Amino acid sequence: MRELPDPFASLNPHQVARKAPMRSSMQASVKAIQARIAPLQQMLRARMAHLPLPRKHQQMQKQAQPRVDQCIQTPVESAKASPIQLSWARHQDEVAEAQRLRYKVFAEEMGARLNTPVAGLDIDLYDLYCEHLLIRDSATLEVIGTYRVLPPHKALEVGCLYSDSEFDLVRLRNLRHKMVEVGRSCVHADYRSGGVIMALWGGLGQYMQQHGYEIMLGCASVPMADGGHYAASLARILSSKHLTEAAYRVFPRLPLPIDALNSSLEVEPPPLLKGYMRIGAKICGAPAWDPDFNTADFLTMLRLSDINPRYAKHFLG
Repeated sequence: MRELPDPFASLNPHQVARKAPMRSSMQASVKAIQARIAPLQQMLRARMAHLPLPRKHQQMQKQAQPRVDQCIQTPVESAKASPIQLSWARHQDEVAEAQRLRYKVFAEEMGARLNTPVAGLDIDLYDLYCEHLLIRDSATLEVIGTYRVLPPHKALEVGCLYSDSEFDLVRLRNLRHKMVEVGRSCVHADYRSGGVIMALWGGLGQYMQQHGYEIMLGCASVPMADGGHYAASLARILSSKHLTEAAYRVFPRLPLPIDALNSSLEVEPPPLLKGYMRIGAKICGAPAWDPDFNTADFLTMLRLSDINPRYAKHFLG
């Protein structure tokens, strides 16, 4: 496992000296957690080692029928004032377009350390099992937004959810048959408008209804450029207003050390997470620490029955 970001990096020398015992204790806890989750990481790495390069499956994917044969042209205003097209990837070349955008946003823009078999693409084990939602600029046909969706039957094939690598999901086991995992969401920097995000959510809502699923689950990531103080403060705020009932709480395998951070800041959630809360999503507990993406990840759950009526018409059609 790569070296974790240091939440004490933003403190001055006097503060660091004062918190030295706490720091030693936290580092010992991190090592213990790393040892505990090592078997799961080894399993995922072993699967990644057998991940084929995209071109090996190109012909097979091109011969397959489209999973969602409807391409919706939605005249939504983006930052470039261009109409957009919403569709699902039909073959590997289209999946690669989503992976290229993800790499651009996560690695080049956000500085994530991605272990990918193909330079310039964000590829992991789960991509082969997921449906990939795409938004294109109608004028250029460039992919400008994406989500990936892991349905229950595909989660059984892969053996676990992506979220299983960050959280203990034992309390959600009875929901898995009606729950899809969404993730790797991103929008090109030139198109980050509310309209593009709402179009993505509309596509997800249609998918849920079409297949009879009831729950969406996914990790909402918060940057830790300040060492984690912003994320710790956000965790305090969200837990007081947007926490699931105890029956659906999860437990991070590598928790963000909130007690060692300044959690008293008055902060606003990032736009995507704020949007989740507005439509009725809830967080399932304390955030996990993702060292590769240098983020704090909040596991977020949205039940279709909990969607805010204000947004239900757009999300559910």
